[in-house]
Amino acid sequence: MYLKHKKSGDLVEVLDLDALFDPFKSDIRGRFHAGEELPEPAGFRKAELIFPSGEKLPRCWVDAHYHDTGR
Repeated sequence: MYLKHKKSGDLVEVLDLDALFDPFKSDIRGRFHAGEELPEPAGFRKAELIFPSGEKLPRCWVDAHYHDTGR
């Protein structure tokens, strides 16, 4: 899966989908896809990532309390 890095606008290949979908984890492993050389994997904060369309990540992926009432 590819997401977009907010600051750079570059695509990030997500290497650990379980971490992406886990609302208790704020970081994921991935790597930039810009240029000809494939870089080494790095850590990315979920808060720095959006879908390539510009949409935010689903709340259930980033907020462990998304199902609590009153929020």
